[in-house]
Amino acid sequence: MGLRFAVVCSSNMNRSMEAHAYLSKKSFTVQSFGTGDKVKLPGSAPNKPNVYDFGTSYESIYQDLQDKDRTLYTQNGLLHMLDRNRRIKAGPQRLQECPDKFDVVVSCEERVYDQILEMFESREPTENTPVHIINIDIQDNHEEATIGAFLICDLCTQLEESQDLEDDIDELLQEFESKANRQILHCVQFY
Repeated sequence: MGLRFAVVCSSNMNRSMEAHAYLSKKSFTVQSFGTGDKVKLPGSAPNKPNVYDFGTSYESIYQDLQDKDRTLYTQNGLLHMLDRNRRIKAGPQRLQECPDKFDVVVSCEERVYDQILEMFESREPTENTPVHIINIDIQDNHEEATIGAFLICDLCTQLEESQDLEDDIDELLQEFESKANRQILHCVQFY
């Protein structure tokens, strides 16, 4: 059986969904999540973000933005992104509310990585099943999200091909870090 992967960013909109889409196409077992308190998207001005609750459907967010300013949200790519997202799953989900267990959780920025660690540290392990938390910093824009999805796929491929993940992971991550020229954070937590 293959590894179970989770990809996590702040709002479960751009980076995690781009990786979710790409990993799904490559037949990985993957889910995606956010860790923020709310789903935040750029608005008509820097101080006017669009804010939604987790659980609001991608369809509802799409319709809301289209009703507010179809031209703006088409030009800045949000409607295109939401169209992709609604074809993958119903809506953004918070990792903190997910009962599922994963072998590897990949975060897309250090702040999200820290939130994931806080989540695990606030829980009492019940099964002592290890989960590898790995961070790859990916800027939150469309181009970087696409590059990030390729990087995450490369990493997941290497992890999936390992015969003994617990034994191999440190070496695999070092090789990946130098090849991708990105700093990787890694920590083991337990369910």
